[in-house]
This record gives sequence, C-alpha cells and structure tokens, in this order.
Amino acid sequence: MHSPNRPQPKPGIMDIAAYVPGRESAPGAAKVWKLSSNETPLGPSPAALEAVQAASGHLEAYPDGAAARLREAIAEVHGLNPGNILCSNGSDELLGLLAQTYLKPGDEGIFTEHGFLVYRIQILAAGATPVVVKEKDERADVDAILAAMTERTRIVFLANPNNPTGTYLPVEEVRRLHAGLPGHVLLVLDAAYAEYVRRNDYEAGIELVSSFENVVMTRTFSKIYGLAGLRIGWMYAPAHVVDAVNRVRGPFNVNALAIAAGAAAIRDRAHVERAAAHNEAWRAWLNEELTKLGLRVTPSIGNFLLVHFPQNGGKTAEDADAFLVARGFVLRRVTAYGFPNALRMSVGTEEANRGVVAALSKFLNG
Repeated sequence: MHSPNRPQPKPGIMDIAAYVPGRESAPGAAKVWKLSSNETPLGPSPAALEAVQAASGHLEAYPDGAAARLREAIAEVHGLNPGNILCSNGSDELLGLLAQTYLKPGDEGIFTEHGFLVYRIQILAAGATPVVVKEKDERADVDAILAAMTERTRIVFLANPNNPTGTYLPVEEVRRLHAGLPGHVLLVLDAAYAEYVRRNDYEAGIELVSSFENVVMTRTFSKIYGLAGLRIGWMYAPAHVVDAVNRVRGPFNVNALAIAAGAAAIRDRAHVERAAAHNEAWRAWLNEELTKLGLRVTPSIGNFLLVHFPQNGGKTAEDADAFLVARGFVLRRVTAYGFPNALRMSVGTEEANRGVVAALSKFLNG
C-alpha cells in the first residue's frame, strides 16, 4: 500500500507497462549479432557521419529550435512544404506529443492488437482510455476499427507497415478507414518502415495529409537511415496540427548533431537505395529458408520477419531464443505483442542471416 504522505502519480500512470527495448547482449557468446531492434546492417550514410563530425565542434551552442535545416532537407526530398513538417527526438516523441495535445481523461484512443506498444503507453499517459481492436490474419482490420469507434474516440493510431508483423494496409483500405472517421478524429499514420516498401498499392500517407485536416504521418531516421542513436523523427501534418503540437514540444527537442546528420542522410539517396535493395534480397531469402525449415513466417514488407514456432512440436520460441542467444544471435521476443510463440528477426548482414538459419536448422533438427 502506498503511503499517503508522498507524491502520487496521477490516475493511469501505474497502469502503464514500461516499454522494454530489444535486448543487446548475449553473455558468453564470442560474437554478437543484434537482430532485435530493426536496425539497418548497412549503418548510416558516410555523408551523415561527416556532418556529425563538422557539427561536433560547436556543442556549446543551442541547436536551432525550429530544426529548419532538417525540415528543409525533408521537404526538398519529399516535395513538401517545410511549414507542414515538425521534427522530434525520435518519432516516439511525436506519438506522445500528439496524444498529449489531442487526448484528455474520458477520451479514447484506438490501435490494433499487435500494434506498437508505445500507442498504449501514450494514450494512458494522457489520461485517456486505450481501445484495442482485433486484427484479421495478423493485419489491421478496417471494419473492426470503424466498429470500435464511439463518441469518445479522438485519435486512431495505425502503424503501416506494422511492427512486429510486417503486414500493411493498401492505400485504398487506408482511404476507406479515413472516410469512416468523423472530422474531429485524428488519424495518425505511423510509417516508420515506409522507405523499405516496394509495393504499388502502398502509400505512406503524404497524399492523405495533403488532402485532409485530420490526418498526420509520422516517420523516422532510425531505420533505413541508420541514425537510431541520434533519435530523429518527423511528422507531416496540417498547419493547425503543427501549430498545436509546437506549443507543447520542448523548445530544443532535436539536438544539433541530429539536425546535421538527418539533413545529410536524407539527401544521400544512393545509400537509401542500397539499404532497400539489401533488405529486399535478404528478406526474400530468409523467408524462403525459414519456411523450408517448417516455420511459419508472416509476410512482411518491412526490414524484419515474424517467425512462428510450431504450437505442438515442443520446440518453443523461448527455447529457440535461448539456443540462438547462446550462439550470439539476439532476436526479439514478442510475447508483449500477443505472440508468445514467435520471434521477430531483423534482416541483418549476410553473415548474420545465414548464421541464424543454420542455427535454427540445428535447433529444429537436433
């Protein structure tokens, strides 16, 4: 029982399960391949590293609070108005800022059952009620989302592609979802993995944001750009949303090294293409090899695969995880996402990818 004579968190805070990042270490292993956090195996653009080096000589100065240089680079590459872009300390920060800005106690925020855990955290932190909607075949279900709407719904979070499944909604389904939402409900399209997608029926959200007053798209530099350590996110949003969120965010929420590196990274299109091509080739190879081993793999368009272990074969995901970690291969347990018998594997280097398949073959046939 808590003492009444000490500060108490507001209602809802202690209902939050703290986010647990992907594990990094494999104690006892001679070499570690970290495949638990969907980081790019190619690392950042050399241009981004040069930009960090140049910016590091001026760390006594505050960064530009408007991150103008970074916003202009994003706008240039995507053909957008910089005034509709807001940058952040990772896209996670934006999800929190949007929840703080648009949710209050009594409101509801919707997300799907295998969606990013941060949605629930931020909805609860804002004092609102999380509403979890069932997926269909490990994919967001537009009809189920629309059926979950009430007069208290104020925000819908949709990860597209979704993590940890790697599945996506085609643009027509996203448009159908938006068409079913009242104008006062904000649709947040979390497109953290958009740069990896090579599908004609996919749209990250730029067209929808440009056309409507209640859609926001969030993006990140943590995945294909290889800048997870600098924490850079951005959103493209209607001017009224940018104005509202700007009033809530910290005045210097993007650091100087991040601004310099992000502006250089997004302009290095050749590096992005190399990363996408590597991912496309090795994701297909992994999918085929893991399926040959008798494992079910959820069809993914991201830079990771959700690998399911047999329900009744006695070879569980937990056992597989222990077997892999002992050999230096660190994958992600996804029990918290509703998949107790699956592991999520980031597409890694050739050495890492081949090593995981060889180890799992030994595990399953041992």
